[in-house]
Amino acid sequence: MPLILVLYVDDLFLIGDERLIDDCKSNLAVEFKMKDLVLMHHFLVLEVWQRDGCFLIGQGKYAVKILKRFGMVDCKPMAIPLVSNWRNIDTSRSDRFDPTLYCQLIGLIMYLVNTRPAISFAVNSLSQFMVDNRRVHWTAAKHILRYIRGTVEYGLVYERKGNVHLASFTDVDWEGCVEYQNSTSGCCFSIGSEVVSWFNKKQKSIALSSAEAKYIATSLAACEGMWLRKLLSGLFECEQKATVFHCDNQSGFRLSENPVFHD
Repeated sequence: MPLILVLYVDDLFLIGDERLIDDCKSNLAVEFKMKDLVLMHHFLVLEVWQRDGCFLIGQGKYAVKILKRFGMVDCKPMAIPLVSNWRNIDTSRSDRFDPTLYCQLIGLIMYLVNTRPAISFAVNSLSQFMVDNRRVHWTAAKHILRYIRGTVEYGLVYERKGNVHLASFTDVDWEGCVEYQNSTSGCCFSIGSEVVSWFNKKQKSIALSSAEAKYIATSLAACEGMWLRKLLSGLFECEQKATVFHCDNQSGFRLSENPVFHD
């Protein structure tokens, strides 16, 4: 395994063989004044717990800080990050809300998505109203805080396992955009059973059916998968097994197998 050095301003950590890490530390110490903190426990606002063959990444302290800032520490927890029918509410009858406060909340929650893929879709949806937000959007944003309140200790767990390969899971929110009828693609990638990459993105074209929407989502996932395969091959210099894409729409599969030209 090669040596990987991750640097952000004056904070850095090393991943790789212990001998290579020790050599790198010695070489860097000759040129720069450095402090060795041994095993990583914090990086920016990420919290890391390590033990043999397993480590967990979370942002519990950061989540509590957000809750305290908006007075939601003692709020009632919610089981899901976003109610399913909030977009059906008539926003024209809702009062305008303070855009500065709303943008501050969404901006803080965005950074929490780094270890919380479950709130990715909710944050993506609410971030589309940064300019023209209403009180109903603020209520939905506070719903995310209620979900975070009940899941403060959640994070990503990675375990050392053999015979792992890259896999993708895709889904779509068909015509989720009330104003323009665009769909939103959702995708996550796992290596073994651990999630390593995820995204939620509004589709540029308007799908006329759920099959088309899921085909577009799978196409976007394929592009992301190709980039991840090249990244893994470059880091570990090993041949990658075939990447499996999971999609719950049979019509989308048939569309991808159709040799006739289609948009």
